Amino acid sequence: MQYSIKPIAFVNNTRKDILDDNWGSIISTIELAENINDSSLKGINEFSHLEIIFFFDKVSDDKIQYEARHPRNNKDYPEVGIFAQRGKNRPNKLGVTIVELVEQKQRILIVKGLDALDGTPIIDIKPVLKEFLPKDEVSQPDWSISLMENYWEDLK
Repeated sequence: MQYSIKPIAFVNNTRKDILDDNWGSIISTIELAENINDSSLKGINEFSHLEIIFFFDKVSDDKIQYEARHPRNNKDYPEVGIFAQRGKNRPNKLGVTIVELVEQKQRILIVKGLDALDGTPIIDIKPVLKEFLPKDEVSQPDWSISLMENYWEDLK
């Protein structure tokens, strides 16, 4: 079974190349696709954060991984399954990030902290509700903390 999904918006920012770190200072605009009505964003400015689901369109099909691997191909990290990491080379090429909503201008959202390249298609936008966040403390392995050390650092 296959599904057809059409982008609802596109990203515009200064990140043109696939790089793993330094996303903290990136400001992006998300502009609705022409076929999406402006009113779909009505009330969104009442939320501080949004969850953005996007498509890793610049990942070529021959790079998709279905098995375990070392995150970032770094042998210092343990070999873990593709679903135990957040790498871009995923079977369905979907990315998800919670961003800060800086401003809304009609059909455009200005956001901070979106780790998607310029031109990336947006699949969906959802407001972040406290009730959907984890109720308990989040746990994760030490290797993932090390891997994320510079991820949200400002671009230098």
